[in-house]
Amino acid sequence: MPALLYTRLAPFVRSWVSLRLCLGLLAAGTALPLAAQNWLVPHAVRSEQVTAELLAHAPQGVGAGQTVWLGLQLIHAPEWHTYWQNPGDSGLPTQLDWQLPPGVQAGDIQWPTPKKFPLGPLANYGYDGTLLLAVPLTITPEFRAPRLEVGLNASWLVCRKECIPEEGQFRLSVPTAQPLSVNGVAFETARSLRPNLVADNSIHTSVEGNFLHISWPRPPQAWQGKLLEFFPVTPGLIEPGASWEQRWSARGWSGRVPLSPLRSESPSQLPMVLALAETTHGQPAQAGVSTTSTVQGNWPPVQAVATPGVSPALEAALQENAARALPPAPAANSLGLVGALLGALLGGMVLNLMPCVFPVLAIKVLAFAQHAEHTRSHRLAGLAYTAGVVLSFLALGGLLLTLRAAGEQLGWGFQLQNPGVVAGLAVLFTVIALNLAGLFEFGNVLPSRVASLQAKHPVVDSFLTGVLATAIASPCTAPFMGASLGLAIALPTAQALTVFGALGVGMALPYLLASWLPAVARALPRPGAWMNTLRQFLAFPMWATVVWLLWVLGQQTGINGVAALLMCLVVLALLIWALGQAGRTRTVLASLAAAGLAWLLWAVGPLVTDMPPTTADTAAARDGAKASTEWQAWSAERQAELLAQGRPVLVDFTAAWCVTCQYNKRTTLANPEVLADVERHQVALLRADWTRRDPAVTQALALLQRSGVPTYALHTPGQPVQVLSEVLSVQEVRDALARR
Repeated sequence: MPALLYTRLAPFVRSWVSLRLCLGLLAAGTALPLAAQNWLVPHAVRSEQVTAELLAHAPQGVGAGQTVWLGLQLIHAPEWHTYWQNPGDSGLPTQLDWQLPPGVQAGDIQWPTPKKFPLGPLANYGYDGTLLLAVPLTITPEFRAPRLEVGLNASWLVCRKECIPEEGQFRLSVPTAQPLSVNGVAFETARSLRPNLVADNSIHTSVEGNFLHISWPRPPQAWQGKLLEFFPVTPGLIEPGASWEQRWSARGWSGRVPLSPLRSESPSQLPMVLALAETTHGQPAQAGVSTTSTVQGNWPPVQAVATPGVSPALEAALQENAARALPPAPAANSLGLVGALLGALLGGMVLNLMPCVFPVLAIKVLAFAQHAEHTRSHRLAGLAYTAGVVLSFLALGGLLLTLRAAGEQLGWGFQLQNPGVVAGLAVLFTVIALNLAGLFEFGNVLPSRVASLQAKHPVVDSFLTGVLATAIASPCTAPFMGASLGLAIALPTAQALTVFGALGVGMALPYLLASWLPAVARALPRPGAWMNTLRQFLAFPMWATVVWLLWVLGQQTGINGVAALLMCLVVLALLIWALGQAGRTRTVLASLAAAGLAWLLWAVGPLVTDMPPTTADTAAARDGAKASTEWQAWSAERQAELLAQGRPVLVDFTAAWCVTCQYNKRTTLANPEVLADVERHQVALLRADWTRRDPAVTQALALLQRSGVPTYALHTPGQPVQVLSEVLSVQEVRDALARR
């Protein structure tokens, strides 16, 4: 049983330890010397689509006359691919820009045999899975350094249905004193996939009308009777996706490929790769062959292409996109740092009016009433609360910036995208509510030394209240905050932390001023029996917060997760009540409750953090016919599809833990007048759910210069994107729809 219990609890323990470690590193990071922080720098560039790493292979060491191999390794996520030197109908080849010391020269990329990626009537040439683009370095006698210091700036285009340009900067230091062969298997695999050179003109090509004819009299015996693929190195010559003829005869293999009507070149020498069409585990069955053939016959007249080196199909797509390109979304950088600080200060003040913050402020109201006549205590508590809020905002902002710099796609309020954090806050607020309602006193449950800490250290208590207020308030995005947070994400670290600090100052400012103004304390009634009534009343906002957190958890993990947490909360309440009893009753009931809670954590605890099972084909539901006023699930592809149809699109970036989002959803966005305008203008409604972490939604928010929710964006073909305010009004939405 202990082993099983540990297995169930281990994920929670690891999550808590990781969070504490991150916060500790964040707090101490500025004090670490650079050498001690090197382990924080990733050796690879990672995204959701590709992991890229620079590898080296020097089996004979680094010396004059030796060949040293370097290579960019790309590990593609499933369904994603990058491109060959001729990408086909669309795409761009991977580019490598080397920075090498004197006496070292880089050769050409040793491209492995590509594969064809059909896409309807089009086709691309490229790679998926694991790819190593190897490059030979020639070491001349001029090189005499003790280490080979190499720099590489690489860029690649990775595509699935959508395409994402990516880049990375890599540095590598290779010692010259000893051989380096740790990556030998990777480079040997890459070598085995490179096309084998065959003699020039062993493969014959000729142009006849609008077709290119290829014949190969002596192909390998193992290829006899099989289908082949033809990959010309020169882009834009043929139609990669068109069907073409090939056949085997006594004279070998021959094929006929249609020429592209947008062809821009008529080469006399044609470098090419021929390979088997069949694949093994998605990769070419074996390396192809490479040659350069002299083209016989006359090429048809060519058409000029504006962009050299890019396929005609891609050029046409680029021209179409340029004609329909939208002006960029309003840039948050236009605010300037001063404007961002002012917006953060005002947004922090408005946060105090958000429903998610009210329960914590209720605790401070009770503290005011208890110490109304102690001016010094009030002021110290105000300063401590302010310090807790500001430092917590700085810590959250610093952690957010650190994780984003490490490649994580995160935004403001990221902590409530974790079901474990949501469940932990629900437990905390349940305990606070039980205490306020009078079910128990900390002095009766906790050891006296621990229970007396609040009385002995009221300043620390106020500081921790500020931390709690920040934890529960940060997921909200109040008016004036959106643009400021969007700018902060893109600013240098010091300036970004200044914006986060201003946000904390704004939130703490009302309480700080109240604690330093004697008139506020004098306006409160004298302490008396009414305070106990107020304390019990303030338990209800806590319960309301627990209900909200349970609803958020339900959006993340489903009804089973909510039920599991409720069962744990009931037994936790029983345990707390039992600890407040005396004698044998306390011992027996508390032991049973503790055992029951431990069993629940083992049996149903994982349901609190598990994803709910899928009960419907959401993609089919999304793509099906929808009424104009019915919200659909957002995706970048769906948004692009609707815009291509000429329809305006209103995107609601929302999350279950965002109270402002839910308010707007049930008021302005459900208003009959707004829905009538949506119907009249045929506006498509898309909802981007950010309740759980979604890198695609994070990226879309970043394009709008936003880093939190709610965010509302109205996209109209041929017009700038309209980003609406965080707290929507009916008139604002109607005016935006009228301007479309």
